[in-house]
Amino acid sequence: MARILIVDDSPSQLLSMKRIVEKLGHEAITAEDGAGGVEAAKSQKPDLILMDVVMPNLNGFQATRAIAKDPDTGHIPIILVTTKDQETDKVWGMRQGAKAYITKPFTETQLGEAIRSALGG
Repeated sequence: MARILIVDDSPSQLLSMKRIVEKLGHEAITAEDGAGGVEAAKSQKPDLILMDVVMPNLNGFQATRAIAKDPDTGHIPIILVTTKDQETDKVWGMRQGAKAYITKPFTETQLGEAIRSALGG
């Protein structure tokens, strides 16, 4: 069982992803914006992070960069889960340190496969 941090400012998206993560047998922890996500990554040390991009305070690209560049959290794989579907967004997200990029709306299967792949399973 992995501990997965879900970072999204939409309560419905948080709940949806939390249900999928728990259905896969993992523990879900949540944060409601990028700054909260960075803090949770440092304090909770999750095995994987699912990160939205469009959020207040610190967006997902900024939060991903902060987590990826920090020696304490840089090993944690990050999957960007976002409505931003342009190829330039995907390239930029990967440059910030993301390991995968999923666009919303996604299926339970898509998210599940990305999680399994990121966790090395």
